Amino acid sequence: MRALCWHGHGDVRVDSVPDPTIQHPRDAIIKITACAICGSDLHLYDGYQPTMKSGDILGHENMGIVVEVGSEVSNLKKGDRVVVPFTISCGQCWFCEKVLFSACERTNPNAEIAIKAMGHSPAGLFGFSHMLGGYSGGQAEYLRVPMADIGPIKIPENLTDEQTLFLSDIFPTGYMAAENAQIKDGDTVAIWGCGPVGQFAIRSALMMGAGKVIAIDQVPERLSMAAAGGAEVLDFSQVDVAEELSKRTPNGRGPDSCIDAVGCEASGHGGADAMLDKAKAAVLLATDRVHVLRQAIMACRMGGTVSIPGVYVGLGDKIPIGAMMNKGLTIKTGQTHVQAYTKPLLAKIEAGEIDPSFVVTHPAALEDAPEMYKKFRDKKDGVIKVVLHPGA
Repeated sequence: MRALCWHGHGDVRVDSVPDPTIQHPRDAIIKITACAICGSDLHLYDGYQPTMKSGDILGHENMGIVVEVGSEVSNLKKGDRVVVPFTISCGQCWFCEKVLFSACERTNPNAEIAIKAMGHSPAGLFGFSHMLGGYSGGQAEYLRVPMADIGPIKIPENLTDEQTLFLSDIFPTGYMAAENAQIKDGDTVAIWGCGPVGQFAIRSALMMGAGKVIAIDQVPERLSMAAAGGAEVLDFSQVDVAEELSKRTPNGRGPDSCIDAVGCEASGHGGADAMLDKAKAAVLLATDRVHVLRQAIMACRMGGTVSIPGVYVGLGDKIPIGAMMNKGLTIKTGQTHVQAYTKPLLAKIEAGEIDPSFVVTHPAALEDAPEMYKKFRDKKDGVIKVVLHPGA
C-alpha cells in the first residue's frame, strides 16, 4: 500500500509499504477514505517529538471502511463505515472504567520509555512515536485498528466524511478543552491559537454558554474563521495581549477561563521570553516553547481556569508557578478521552448543532501530503485544515 512515512526533521514521503494484517483477535483493518493532517503532526514533522524512527507511518485522524475484523470483534463487520479515535484504549483497565481513555494502562507496549519521560505512561496513540506505542498511523491506504471493539464509531450514510472525520480528534479535543475550562453562563473565555483545535474550542465554548470568546492568533484567515464562529478576535502581533484582555473584561480582571490551543511550538513573536524559548529550543537547551502558557497564566483572572489541549512534549522553563499558585488558578490538561465524546458529539452533528466540515480548507490526495505538510507548517496558501483522500 501507499503510506506517508516520516524520515527525519522536515522530511515526509509517500512510500510503498506492506499492507497491515490482523495481529490480535480484537483488531480490525480499515480501508482509509479520509484522514487529516493535525497540528500535533507538525511537532513530529519539526522534530520535537522524541523516539520517531525513519519509516514510521504518520496520521491519527482517520476514518474508512472495515475490510476485515478479528475473531473477538463482534460490534463491527465488513463494510461498516467508521471513524477511529486517535487514542487506543482497552475499555477494561482501571482508567478506562473511569472513562479516562487516554490514560489506558494496557495499550502502550513501550510504556517503560514513557514512564522514564513522564512518570507514568499514557495510552498508545496512532502514528505518534515509539514512546507512545510505535503504532502505524492512517495517512495511508489501510490501517490496522487495535482494540477495534472499543474505539471505532459507526457513521450514518447521510453524513459526509468531512462532517464526521474530526470525531477522531480535533472536535472532541476542542470540546474537552472547553469542558476543562469550567465555563459558566456568561463567562469570558480567551483562546490562544485559531488552528483547527482552537476553532472547535471556540464553538464548543459558545455551545457551553460562554458570553464572550476572545480568539488570539496572527494569521488573517484563522482570525476570519474564528470571527465567523462567533469569537471576538485579537491579532497578537498588533497589540499587547495582556492589556487588551484586561480592557475587554469587566473591571479589568481578565478572562474567567484561558485555553492554550497552541502547545509546544508557540510563535517567537511576543517578547523577550518568546525569543529566549526559540533560541533555547534551537540549541536543544529546552524542548518546548511555552510563551502562550505563560501568557495564559498571567492573563487569567484570580481563581480562574487554564485549560491546556495544546500538545507539549517535554520540558519548558520559566513557567510562572508563583502567579499560578497565588492567583488560585485551576489547571486542567490532557490528551483527549476521545471514546467518551464520539457518540454525544456525533449526536450534535446529526441534530444540526454543528457542521465540522467548516474547518476544511484543503482537500488533497495522499500523494500531495508532503507538500501539504510544508504549506500547513509554514501557514501558506490559507491552509487551516488538510483532509487527505487516499483513494483519490
